[in-house]
Amino acid sequence: MKSSFINLYNANIKREGADKLLEYLENTDFFSAPSSTRFHSAFEGGLCQHSLKVYSKLLELVKLQYGERWQDMFSAESIAIVGLLHDICKVNYYITELRNVKVSGGWTQRPYYTVHDKLPYGHGEKSVFIISNYMRLSAVEALAINWHMGGFDDRVKGGSYSISEAFDKYPLCVLLHTADLLASYLEEQRGE
Repeated sequence: MKSSFINLYNANIKREGADKLLEYLENTDFFSAPSSTRFHSAFEGGLCQHSLKVYSKLLELVKLQYGERWQDMFSAESIAIVGLLHDICKVNYYITELRNVKVSGGWTQRPYYTVHDKLPYGHGEKSVFIISNYMRLSAVEALAINWHMGGFDDRVKGGSYSISEAFDKYPLCVLLHTADLLASYLEEQRGE
């Protein structure tokens, strides 16, 4: 998975700072972290795998929606950036702890993932923040990453209507959210 990610990243993302962002990712747990504690790809390497699946689904959706002229709407670089990097907010986010589980009438300790958020900045907005420390995002890329959680975003649950404006004005926001849903719910393993 790591080599697939790096190859796609290097083939598509060429803007200034991209090399430094990839170096940052290689010095974190991005390639070994789970994608969630128990919901989807909750296993070692799940975050990288999820990112690849979202990228693949996003490219598929963009081509389905816009056909052969899809690059008139979005660059291959933008698709790679938002697809591969939407969840880098999960870097150094999970830790493994032990819990007691009853097995064959006796108790045994089993590892499980839990959240240990060192930078409680939110979700999509945290990914935008991290990426922006290394390379410049277009407004549309930032909005797509920021709102990729759709109705699951805590700001939306709190009553924010900004997502509606983003989805209405910027198709990439809708497409990334949809790709994330399809990957998470239809293509990935559910956790324990």
